[in-house]
Amino acid sequence: MMSPTLHVPGQDQIRRAPKVLLHDHLDGGLRPGTIVDLALASGYDGLPETEPDKLGIWFREAADSGSLERYLETFAHTCAVMQTREALFRVAAECAEDLAADGVVYAEVRYAPEQHLEAGLTLEEVVEAVNEGFREGERRARRDGHRIRMGALLTAMRHAARSLEIAELANRYRDQGVVGFDIAGAEAGFPPTRHLDAFEYLKRENNHFTIHAGEAFGLPSIWQALQWCGADRLGHGVRIIDDIEVTEDGGVKLGRLASYVRDKRIPLELCPTSNLQTGAAASYAEHPIGLLRKLYFRVTVNTDNRLMSGTSMSREFEKLTETFGYTLDDMQWFTVNAMKSAFIPFDERLAMINDVIKPGYAELKSEWLFEQTATTSVSSTSED
Repeated sequence: MMSPTLHVPGQDQIRRAPKVLLHDHLDGGLRPGTIVDLALASGYDGLPETEPDKLGIWFREAADSGSLERYLETFAHTCAVMQTREALFRVAAECAEDLAADGVVYAEVRYAPEQHLEAGLTLEEVVEAVNEGFREGERRARRDGHRIRMGALLTAMRHAARSLEIAELANRYRDQGVVGFDIAGAEAGFPPTRHLDAFEYLKRENNHFTIHAGEAFGLPSIWQALQWCGADRLGHGVRIIDDIEVTEDGGVKLGRLASYVRDKRIPLELCPTSNLQTGAAASYAEHPIGLLRKLYFRVTVNTDNRLMSGTSMSREFEKLTETFGYTLDDMQWFTVNAMKSAFIPFDERLAMINDVIKPGYAELKSEWLFEQTATTSVSSTSED
């Protein structure tokens, strides 16, 4: 009989498995029906489709088009309908509900407060609306039999000049649901070193931050994020593969930056489907996650933009199990990695690992074992 450690989980087990999400954008995960509703309520008439199913298809096709202009246009539409307190509250609450229904038990969801000021909200009002929405989503999830804890990451846009202001905002709300800071946007031409004052401030305040790096721009982006800015995690970081050489005999040589990332256990917020859309990988089979997992980098699995990628945490793991034959043990390894790397206090991370994640996977593995025992028993009886 097959050992449970070699069992490749099916869709139902993947969905029910406890999952941890560290890299997900609030404005990249709206329900299509919600976008239509909010556009109607706000008078926004720029949507390319007004039927939810067709709109969802449009978002995925635009993200898959290979056109940067079309990809960026998708966020113009979602941000356009996220300009009021009511809209932000609804989107945040539904985000928590959707993640919980997918088996996510802990999530850090990021957004840029500066992109939600067009209708007159202040930065503080944006943060408070999203925080209240996350708390409401947690309550609704519990009502529906799910458990999730939501944390917010406040993002500054790397092409703008408000990063210190947003870092200060993140610090003010750090005990009210905001767990850290991020910068995002085009890497080329906008290095993280432009925002050193924000990162120095956060370090002085003993606060946490991640940096989008190593997705499009490569190793220099990763090096700057770590060695100049002091990032706790790498948002994507997939291009660390450029510092790893696979020799003809199958051996592996790590460059000094790759060795540093692995030795220091720096978390990589990998987003497989999104990486395919942006050209960071050509296919799931060629995605660096396969090699990085074998080499025991601190790899985590994430969604990035669920709407644009037509994805979820379950779908990401489905693709990985199909491609690499990953088991429940592998899923648990990725999930524990993510929980270890979260921006909440150590004792709370440890409690999530020991009291939620490990028991959840143990239950799934024992469930499969008993199913196999029952199948074997029935088979033996029929043979008699």
